[in-house]
Amino acid sequence: DDMAQGMEAGEVNLALSQGLLMADDIDGELADVVVGEVVGRMSDIDITLFSSTGLAIQDVALGIASAAYFAGKRGGVVLQNSGIGNIINPLTSFSLVYRVPVLLIVGWRGYGGPPNDAPEHWIMGPRTTHFFDLIDVPCKEFEPTNFEVELDGLMNDMDKRSVPGALIVRPGLIT
Repeated sequence: DDMAQGMEAGEVNLALSQGLLMADDIDGELADVVVGEVVGRMSDIDITLFSSTGLAIQDVALGIASAAYFAGKRGGVVLQNSGIGNIINPLTSFSLVYRVPVLLIVGWRGYGGPPNDAPEHWIMGPRTTHFFDLIDVPCKEFEPTNFEVELDGLMNDMDKRSVPGALIVRPGLIT
């Protein structure tokens, strides 16, 4: 997203700190590729490293998942519930307006409220499902014992209403 932020806090930080990658090896930011100022991959051996620190990841992921839908396939986005605040705008201004049924798989940080998880997740945790209710996006909590039935029900609701849907996954259920 942002080169300075990614070099300090993103996934690329480790490679830089260990000398496996030099700052000069980085050709540009996501925005540079999108507007054509930097060329993306030219061959199968080229490597694209997208170090997301949160500035555009939900918008980009939702766009890619939407493209899959328009190509006749099912698209999905995996995110933590801390990303719900970032994805609300593209959901309400694109997915819901143009009726794109994208599946959101949401990791539920802060489930159960304090003292579970880190303090920064205590506010969002108990309110996770409410955000989807507020914008009328169907959501289901992942239950391993009845997973296939619940997922089929969610997908059928999404297809019937032609809207996105969210599968909310509590910590520790998927390893």
